[in-house]
Amino acid sequence: MSTQLNKKYGLLTAICTVVGTVIGSGVFFKAEKILTETGGNLPIGILAWILGGLIMVICAYAFSILATKYEKVSGIVDYAEALVGKKYAYFMGWFLALLYYPTLTSVLAWVSARYLCVLIGWDITGPQCMTISGTLLVTIFALNTLAPKLAGKFQVSATFIKLIPLFLMAIVGTIKGLSNGLLIENFTTVVNEDISTASGLFKAVVATAFAYEGWICATSINAELKDAKKNLPKALVIGTLIIVAVYITYYIGLAGGIKNEVIMAGGEAGAKIAFSAVFSKFAGTLLFVFVVISCLGTLNGLTLGCSRAFHAVASRDVGPKPEIFKQVDPATNMPANSSIIGLFISALWLLFFYGSQLGEPWFGPFSFDSSELPIITTYAMYLPIFFNMLRKGKDLGVMKGKVAPVLAIIGSIFMVIAAIFAHGIYPYEAAKANGTFSLPVLFYLITYIVIMAVGALFMKSKKSK
Repeated sequence: MSTQLNKKYGLLTAICTVVGTVIGSGVFFKAEKILTETGGNLPIGILAWILGGLIMVICAYAFSILATKYEKVSGIVDYAEALVGKKYAYFMGWFLALLYYPTLTSVLAWVSARYLCVLIGWDITGPQCMTISGTLLVTIFALNTLAPKLAGKFQVSATFIKLIPLFLMAIVGTIKGLSNGLLIENFTTVVNEDISTASGLFKAVVATAFAYEGWICATSINAELKDAKKNLPKALVIGTLIIVAVYITYYIGLAGGIKNEVIMAGGEAGAKIAFSAVFSKFAGTLLFVFVVISCLGTLNGLTLGCSRAFHAVASRDVGPKPEIFKQVDPATNMPANSSIIGLFISALWLLFFYGSQLGEPWFGPFSFDSSELPIITTYAMYLPIFFNMLRKGKDLGVMKGKVAPVLAIIGSIFMVIAAIFAHGIYPYEAAKANGTFSLPVLFYLITYIVIMAVGALFMKSKKSK
């Protein structure tokens, strides 16, 4: 059985992987949270979107530079190997396979089911929603494993479909808000003045991290992208710039269609209320169908990376059973075994997300937010790559070899500090009754260290053989 992946994707698929994986859930899922975290302060919310987007674009630009130099199996792991070393590349791949991809994929399965339940009128934490979440998870993994080309076409189609409601809200909502004065009112009125500007901004930027995350998935198809050294850099830069523009204009359009306090109070139905207010109840419901499709596109993009994660590790002949996970099915040219283990781990993280965030916490102090903290960890793990890019990139010139990595380092450090500030100490639901406090970042780090230690055992075992 082969262990090589064929070149089967073009530039459009790569751009749509960037845009389609990022846009689709976070912009709807986190828009209400950003308003809540900033106390309904719209300008601060927009600033948070700008800062989060700027950090994404800078990091994507830095990786686009590396993409012109290195091409092997899976972009981010390749860059880690080339600049930091094989051992660090292994731990980066292990982190992506065990934490980053499966946590986000599991959350997106629930988010997709959540908006479908909102559309139908079902409880977003009830058995129906969780059953749909599991079904979607299995279905999308099956699509990517058994029909990868069809999954690629779905990614392109879903990307264009998801832009429809965003563009319409950005244009129509803004025009309507300017004509009736609601947009100006939302810009000048703060709903909750008790929330400090600095605190709200930090928490809001961390919330945008989820909405902006997913672009790194495009590097996972590095080995399957035609003319990757030329097309991957283009996809990363063009895709991330499109995302920032769409998010900010959508957020402004949202403020033109409905009062900030209504969105904040609407919770999971906030986006649907806004669409109905701008386009009428029927049109709003119809456009909300596009929202569900866009969420599925994001889930598909993350699954694209998750299904290949163990293959990226095993292709270097390290990790558990590399001879099994590096195999590529000759009929589909997909690492089927890697995809199966990716599905299993994603299902476990879906169970964790339900038990930690959607009701009474099952895991006590370990009930951390798996939708945000693994994302911030990636920024911390980018730092050695960017530092070595700065140290070794003398042949890249001032802009690419000095300015780009320095800005990427600053942006990554900012995200880490913001995450600690936002998630460092706060009471989780079960602790509110007795006044005790959780340290979610600490207990997340314990989980992270344990998972990486298990990875080290596999690496050590392989070397001993």
